[in-house]
Formats: sequence, structure tokens, C-alpha cells
Amino acid sequence: MTEKEIKQLISTALDALKNSYAPYSNFNVGAALLTSKNKVYSGCNIENAAYSSTICAERTAIFSAVNEGEKNFKAIAIVGGHRGNCSDFCSPCGVCRQVMTEFCGDDFLVIFGDKNLNYKTYTLDQLLPHAFKRED
Repeated sequence: MTEKEIKQLISTALDALKNSYAPYSNFNVGAALLTSKNKVYSGCNIENAAYSSTICAERTAIFSAVNEGEKNFKAIAIVGGHRGNCSDFCSPCGVCRQVMTEFCGDDFLVIFGDKNLNYKTYTLDQLLPHAFKRED
């Protein structure tokens, strides 16, 4: 991906963050998922008083894409911070990493972004080495 494409994906994640519902943790997260067809699906975290009912931004984006028949993904950008202040990088939780593993290859690009469009990139294999996969 080019730097321009990465920053555009981060911008979409920042827009998604505005819809975050996080009254319990006050940690707002937005994500933007790029499919192999260059379509983008966004997601935000949505909390619930029954904590196990909460869903992360990354899974919201992935599940939205799968719901529309998309199952091949190239990259995801993630932004987040306390009360929506994205001054630092936000890493996906273990559950989200496992869901990514279900649909994405080891070379899937995971982008940590901030409000100034700075970023770090990782492959899924770097974030979840020795992952439990379908074939396991």
C-alpha cells in the first residue's frame, strides 16, 4: 500500500471512531478494513453493560464485510484512545487478532494510526505468531 492509501484508511477509521459507544471504559476505537476488491468497511467499538456483549471496532468492520459477502481482506487501520484522544497507537485485542486469523493470511497488513495520521504497520503474523488456524 502507498502512504497515501494508508493515511486514507486511517482517516476513515478516525471517522468511524466518532460513532463509538464506550460509556464504561471511555476508550473509543475506530477501524477501517480494506477488502481485496478495494472496498472499505468501517467499524467502531460498541460497549454494553453486560461486558461480554461488547464488540470491538475491528470485529464490527470484519463482520460487516462478511455479512455483505466479502471474505478477502488486504489491510485494516485501527485508531483509538481514552475519550477518543488518539494521541498514541492502539493495538487490537487478542480476540480481534484471532478473528483476523480466521479470514486473513499471515501477510495481512495491520495499521496502528493516530490523530495526526502517523502510523506503524505490522503483518498479522507479527501480531499473532503461531496462531490457531482453521487447519488446526
